[in-house]
Amino acid sequence: MARDLSRLFRPASVAVIGGGAWCSEIIRQTRLMGFAGRIDVVHPKMPVVEGVQAVAAVEDLDTPPDAAFVGVNRFATVDVVARLSRIGAGGAVCFASGFSEALAEDASGSDLQARLVEAAGAMPVLGPNCYGFINALDGALLWPDQHGCKPVSRGVAILTQSSNIAINLTMQRRGLPIAYVVACGNMAQTGQAEIATALLDDPRVTVIALHIEGFGDIAAWHALATKAAERGVPLVAVKVGRSDQARRAAVSHTASLAGQDAGAEALLKRLGIARVADLPTLLETAKLLHMVGPLSSPELSSISCSGGEASLAADAAVGRAVTFPALTDVQAGALRAALGPMVALGNPLDYHTYVWRNAAAMTEAWLPMAAPHIGLTLIIVDYPHTDPRDWTCATEAALAVAARSGRPVAMAATLPELMPPDVADRLIAGGVVPMQGLSETMAAAEAAASWRRPEEALPLPAGPDRTPVLLDEATAKSALAACGISIPKGSVAPEAAGLARVAGTLRPPLALKRLGLAHKSEAGAVRLGLEPADLLGAASAMGDGPYLVEEMVGGTVAELLVGVVRDPAHGFLLTVGAGGTRTELWQDTQTLLIPADRRAVEAALRRLRIWPLIEGYRGAPGADLAAICDTVMAVQSYVTAHASRVEEIEINPLMCTPMGAVAVDALIKQDTGDPL
Repeated sequence: MARDLSRLFRPASVAVIGGGAWCSEIIRQTRLMGFAGRIDVVHPKMPVVEGVQAVAAVEDLDTPPDAAFVGVNRFATVDVVARLSRIGAGGAVCFASGFSEALAEDASGSDLQARLVEAAGAMPVLGPNCYGFINALDGALLWPDQHGCKPVSRGVAILTQSSNIAINLTMQRRGLPIAYVVACGNMAQTGQAEIATALLDDPRVTVIALHIEGFGDIAAWHALATKAAERGVPLVAVKVGRSDQARRAAVSHTASLAGQDAGAEALLKRLGIARVADLPTLLETAKLLHMVGPLSSPELSSISCSGGEASLAADAAVGRAVTFPALTDVQAGALRAALGPMVALGNPLDYHTYVWRNAAAMTEAWLPMAAPHIGLTLIIVDYPHTDPRDWTCATEAALAVAARSGRPVAMAATLPELMPPDVADRLIAGGVVPMQGLSETMAAAEAAASWRRPEEALPLPAGPDRTPVLLDEATAKSALAACGISIPKGSVAPEAAGLARVAGTLRPPLALKRLGLAHKSEAGAVRLGLEPADLLGAASAMGDGPYLVEEMVGGTVAELLVGVVRDPAHGFLLTVGAGGTRTELWQDTQTLLIPADRRAVEAALRRLRIWPLIEGYRGAPGADLAAICDTVMAVQSYVTAHASRVEEIEINPLMCTPMGAVAVDALIKQDTGDPL
């Protein structure tokens, strides 16, 4: 059952428990924000703290506080939290450190954190090891340090595990209205997704911006994404850190290629959460989403009075999922009428300075760029910090374009510091988004255009750790064949003496492999294109058997990799990509979470650089796409059926022909307790 966090984050009364500079600062900051509710202090020895009469114990409070800041040492914190829970407090912020984050220095931290959770019971607890929260909508906060928040009527909620990053983000000067800031700390009881879900109940929250270190409960994140989509509140995130999965010794190419950040990337896409790379872009994206919401199209217009700026804008879009479409005939005609014959028309548009200082003429020149099919119109202007009065015409024209077009319009400074705060305020008041930094602007536009509903299916859970072993290739292929995957005709010879008998049932050319090795090519344990008479000599150079002899596959159009790795943090990662000798050379892969539907698999294949070969390059025959997708879906079926045991699966290469797809090499690493 979800905890009720409303009293904690929207309190009518707060209590500060403890003394010292931190607790005194909370009272000062609460007053500075204009908090109109009751403030209580609990301290056994100090009768007055910041002018507030203190009581000696939690039980001495006249009424249970809605939100309490527990500013005592870690051992006393557990006792205080238990007392707050017993008297019916609405929630607590646990400031003390030395819990699970200190395991490397103190093995008792984990036990202490478990005791804290038990002491809290049903009462919500924020932290431990966190600063708390700021509610700038109601002037309510439990925050033991300075901050940059100001009272707002609606705005963005920012959540991060790091209190220091939370402080830094409040200090932004980008015109972003911050409604809530929550430092989530260790999240011993209440996770980041649960907190964000609770904040969605406040209709004044327009966007939720997340700094994520780890996901934890995937189901809670899916619930958050679903509720956010229902409420129309976009989610945008910076995801930091690298999964331990990427640092494990891996037997497959899949594990090395799909490790690192692939699991987090796939999960965020699955959840429909827009992802950005850094904190400045997080703020710019949140501002853009706050003002205009998700963009209706990834097609952009750019307007500047410099060819250099037009080029910078065009270059900033390279590699991103946004474009600058060519002008329509209607746009070109209107621009020619406004600018005359001396301006070369295009998008990005360099309108020169012929109409500068004439706000009405600038409006007429810019208005055609804010066409109905354009998701966002960018007007690139850098205001000088010396004397910006001559740039007032640009501000007036931008406001007029937004008003007349009814389309999303942003004024973008190429350098963040060249957007004056007073100009930003005026633009915001008129519905124009003041964007700071051209690269951040382009990344924000991409993120705002990518926001969508989460997929309905939850990712397949990774399950508990296991002790897997590597199945030999013949056993692995047999298991995959039972799921409907095509494999070459072949047989196993336990010893070299049996190779002639095996070869008699097969059609050359043949492939010979020594079983029991993960990377047979590197060990010289693979020979291709052999005749039956060549087998014995080839086997003697490989070492003792057993050996696998197979017919080779002809007519190959493309070689693919299809693999799955178990990622403890995110689930099972399905990777498709260029296979064979291109695997390491190209590192051309796409990663999805299992389960992935057939349409998602096909879309991932189409995003590969090798796709033209699959499709049929320059008139050459294409591969059997249906057979490729059948193979991928069959691999998924195997993983789903053996999810409690599987660690890794890889088919590499999957030989793709115009008539089918054949797994010519395969490995499975799994706990052998799972029967095949």
